[in-house]
Amino acid sequence: MKKIECVIFDWAGTTVDYGCMAPVAAFVESFDAIGVPVTAADTRRYMGLTKVEEIRALFRIDRVAETFRQKYGRDFNEDDVQARYADFQRILCATLDRYAKPIPGVVETVETLRARGIKIGSTTGYTTAMMDIVQPAAAAQGYKADSCVTSDHLPAGRPAPYMLYQNMINLAIPSVDCVVKVGDTMADIAEGLNSKVWTVGVILGSNELALSEEEVSALPAAELQARMAEVRRRMTEAGAHYVIDRMAELPRVIDGINLRLKQG
Repeated sequence: MKKIECVIFDWAGTTVDYGCMAPVAAFVESFDAIGVPVTAADTRRYMGLTKVEEIRALFRIDRVAETFRQKYGRDFNEDDVQARYADFQRILCATLDRYAKPIPGVVETVETLRARGIKIGSTTGYTTAMMDIVQPAAAAQGYKADSCVTSDHLPAGRPAPYMLYQNMINLAIPSVDCVVKVGDTMADIAEGLNSKVWTVGVILGSNELALSEEEVSALPAAELQARMAEVRRRMTEAGAHYVIDRMAELPRVIDGINLRLKQG
């Protein structure tokens, strides 16, 4: 009988870095440096892609492209993309270790899953060099994945399925039916669906909710619930099989999936 054998998590905004703050700040700073501002909301629209692809997407925003044209008298090109990407990496790598704290409930949930014999994989929009900073910093605070795959040496990152499939190879998982993908962005959900695995969106701590832990605590309950409901709607419309408020709900979701698998 098939059952869930592996959960593949995203990193920033899902397991670490509550609110997915590190890349937002680095994108904003790198574009400010050339006098072509992007907003935090701009960056969050494309979060979950590889970072160079997100920079290309940011340059293609009509307002951003026009600002660049007015300032430099020409359209942006790939050299501009690569220059912003280099600056983004410099800024991000200088701060990443500060954003590796596990999101509440993650460490305990992973312990619960491992006790059930479930393997822990991960995919990310970060590069290997970035993850070489994040992984040890997160491990020192209690969270470690059994497999971490970046897109560096694969045909593409999200929303393509290659990183997820490489996790399955690394962890010897025989069927997509036995895999759950958990993430906090639309790109995560697309990755899961394109991989044909069970796909779960998580709201609190997510890029989509776009709030720090302190901001969540300070919001009136009714406003927080309204914002969470809007994220749930977007994730559901994007095709997520399940959407959970917080990571502690994941074992119960897996129980439900296993029951569905048992029933065929």
